Amino acid sequence: MERYFDLVIVGAGPAGCTASLYASRAGLSTLLLDNGAPGGKLVKTYEIANYPGVGASSGVDLAMKMFEQATSFGAVYEYGDVIEITKDKVVKLFDGQEIQAKAVLIATGTKERLLNIPGEQENIGRGVSFCAVCDGAFFKDKDVVVIGGGNSALEESLYLTKFANVTIVIRRDVFRAEKNIQEQVESNDRIKIITKHIPKQILSENGKVCGIVLENVDTRETQTLSCSGIFPYIGQDPMTQSIQNLGICDDRGYVIVDKNMETSIKGIYAAGDVIQKDLRQVVTATNDGAIAAQHVFHELSK
Repeated sequence: MERYFDLVIVGAGPAGCTASLYASRAGLSTLLLDNGAPGGKLVKTYEIANYPGVGASSGVDLAMKMFEQATSFGAVYEYGDVIEITKDKVVKLFDGQEIQAKAVLIATGTKERLLNIPGEQENIGRGVSFCAVCDGAFFKDKDVVVIGGGNSALEESLYLTKFANVTIVIRRDVFRAEKNIQEQVESNDRIKIITKHIPKQILSENGKVCGIVLENVDTRETQTLSCSGIFPYIGQDPMTQSIQNLGICDDRGYVIVDKNMETSIKGIYAAGDVIQKDLRQVVTATNDGAIAAQHVFHELSK
């Protein structure tokens, strides 16, 4: 059965929730779809301290507040696994539903990049995790390894010290994270730092992670660390599988949009981490969502 909406938003993270708020408040019939918990990566983030006007807040709390406001003006929220979006703005779901929209907003965000080393795939959920907030408590009083030197890696490392002893492994000899986060990490007694090494293999025993093999980038010598958990934070890839045939993505898969968040296909928009841009933050995602929804409203009002 086909259904109809003025605007269908795919993805209920900060960009999607903001767009839902602006669109429904303007009187557009709005459907907000997601195949996970509302809030996107916010629900996997221990603390948000740089969202203006909020102060320090847990990611889950901020996500729920955004979601409640996003649906407070009549927007419909539904669980939905989108498999394809057509040029005619038909949103096709895995369960066979087809939803016709006057405009579609892609706000699907990104997914964590894999290490792509032996032992990783078979140990996801058995010691390999991409969410410290979700799984950190399982490693109480154990040793875990975090791979990566950016903000996410260091922030999640700090969170993990509530439960475990943490070793951070980075390819370079310096971090990419902001200075204040670096200082917190370097002063934490439960964090050890290994520089100029890369992961080569994840080891397991009896169906659970038991260690990781690291290689020195200069000497190519290897060492094995015993650990119960491994948390890779080495970057993200855009979730744009449903629009690969539309020709609106760059060579890395990010959606190309104009100043109104509209793609080269009229009526198809994108916002948040999934678009081609330099800064991916909660505040920039909400900005994108507001711009897109407002432009949809003006275009449909014509």
